[in-house]
Amino acid sequence: MKIRVVCYEGYRAEETPRSFTLGDRCLEVSSVLDRWRGQDHEYVKLTASDANLYILRYDRNADEWEIILMETPGRLPDPGGVHGRS
Repeated sequence: MKIRVVCYEGYRAEETPRSFTLGDRCLEVSSVLDRWRGQDHEYVKLTASDANLYILRYDRNADEWEIILMETPGRLPDPGGVHGRS
């Protein structure tokens, strides 16, 4: 899902997300937990003001951000998959 991200550019010229728009909601970045670089992408793992965990990916060539993971705290994965197993 492509998103709009507002960043702060620090003294090392690294862009750090400060907020992002998810649908019609603007979410503030509560904390940046990790960041790493891929061949063509930058990744940022963060928590947002809705208490969810996100991994955002920045495509340097296309100059676009997208959400590649959203995780709600306290929610356990379904061991039977989406539809469950009997």
